[in-house]
Amino acid sequence: MLASLKALSKRLSRLGAYISSILFVLLVILIMTEIIGRSFFDYSTMLADEYSGYFYLAAVFFGLAYTFEEGGHIRINLITSRFSERGQEWIDIFAGVMSAGVMLFVLYYCWLFMIDSFEMEMLSENVSETPLYLTQIAMPIGIALFVLSFLVFTLKRIFNDY
Repeated sequence: MLASLKALSKRLSRLGAYISSILFVLLVILIMTEIIGRSFFDYSTMLADEYSGYFYLAAVFFGLAYTFEEGGHIRINLITSRFSERGQEWIDIFAGVMSAGVMLFVLYYCWLFMIDSFEMEMLSENVSETPLYLTQIAMPIGIALFVLSFLVFTLKRIFNDY
């Protein structure tokens, strides 16, 4: 059971990382297109500023779980390094449970935020008038992947399955 959950989490976080990478490449292409268009052709896409923000937001949220699974988030172990190995495991379990709980709270409100934007048919105030729920959907998806990573992290510590 834990092995299949670990494999699922790893696959989904890797998928999030691929999506994040693609979004960063698109972000660079969009900005370069805007720069070249303005510099040489007196032309603007009129949406580079808006969409670069959307791409960046989505890239960050899709990359959260992968970054966590690869140990890329900041860990302050100044105090925990003084504990025994078992003590460190208990601190990791506590931190995993607390982090998952906080992120479930964030997930719930991000979901409500996106649903409100959809139901109220909210549009961006820019030229594109993009439906805002489309730009916000990455938040609950990315956070859900992040919560799954926290749960797998915590279960691995509980069952000593690294």
